[in-house]
Amino acid sequence: MPFKIIRGDIAKTDAEAVVNAANTSLMPGSGVCGAIFAAAGYEKLDAACRKIGHCDTGKAVITKGFDLKAKYIIHTPGPIYRGGRHNEEALLYSCYRSSLDLAKRKRVKSIAFPLISSGVYGYPPKDALKVAERAISDFLENSEMDIYLVIYSKIGFEADPELISNIADYIDKILAENEEINRRRREVGESMQMDHAIFDTAQLSAPMPELKSNISERKPLHRPKQTSVPRDINEMLKNMDASFSEYLLQLIDISGMTDVQVYKRANIDRKLFSKIRGNRNYKPSKITAVALTLALGLDIDTARDLIGRAGYSLTHSSKFDIIIEYFILNKNYNIFEINEVLFSFDLPLIGA
Repeated sequence: MPFKIIRGDIAKTDAEAVVNAANTSLMPGSGVCGAIFAAAGYEKLDAACRKIGHCDTGKAVITKGFDLKAKYIIHTPGPIYRGGRHNEEALLYSCYRSSLDLAKRKRVKSIAFPLISSGVYGYPPKDALKVAERAISDFLENSEMDIYLVIYSKIGFEADPELISNIADYIDKILAENEEINRRRREVGESMQMDHAIFDTAQLSAPMPELKSNISERKPLHRPKQTSVPRDINEMLKNMDASFSEYLLQLIDISGMTDVQVYKRANIDRKLFSKIRGNRNYKPSKITAVALTLALGLDIDTARDLIGRAGYSLTHSSKFDIIIEYFILNKNYNIFEINEVLFSFDLPLIGA
């Protein structure tokens, strides 16, 4: 997965490079900065930073990782938040891009970021997250790298509260409907058992009712009214005996997107997509199937059809599935935003 939100200690991640939310003098600080200095070896990292001496806000410099698992530490000073009227957003965006560009020049394959400036520098976490996602998304449009946003605690992570509330209400509504359906099924089952018991004991000796022979007097069977659906390309595709891979490629052709656009929007890497394209019988994981569904911006019926061809379904017994359904029904296919919500509910994230 090119971009992933994870919970943990950034100083202990396995990424090739970790990003230190530094100050401009590159001196040891508190929070993420203090944790990285402590884990890397205070004296060694302090000496390396003193040798560099200074880094402007929004820029980035690099040192060895020393005692960290990471090979490199990239230091970037974030902006102090002063109400958003002092170029804070542009400076914060520059922190991520400067760090990523520096990592790319060093041919780094994986990098871990903290949520820069969201601690003692006071940047609102929700807004800081949006800036981070935009910078990372822009970078990934033309570059390949595994990028992790490491959240130490959910206290420091804030997805859109209104969106979270709306989705929680939707989940409650669906689960309540499921419970009502199950209750009715139980009642029907109990009623059928009672009917069988009465028939077995009381009605075996009862005379058979006289059968009516006049067919015209019989009530017709009730059948649900069929909905007429216009015959379009999607309906034609649904009738084809295509595998997941074949159907996916047909949908990509119809969408007008390139393969690169699709797998980047799906937050999956190029190698995985190549496997899907190269093997008509390839069976992806459910999460990958869902990711590609979202990348293509499919309606709910086509989405169910594509996911079904991989052997999966979207059900109302899974919070993950309900959340995905919510976003599709609301025509919101932003995987970064969807992953924020999934992370908030402690569910698997979208991607490879």
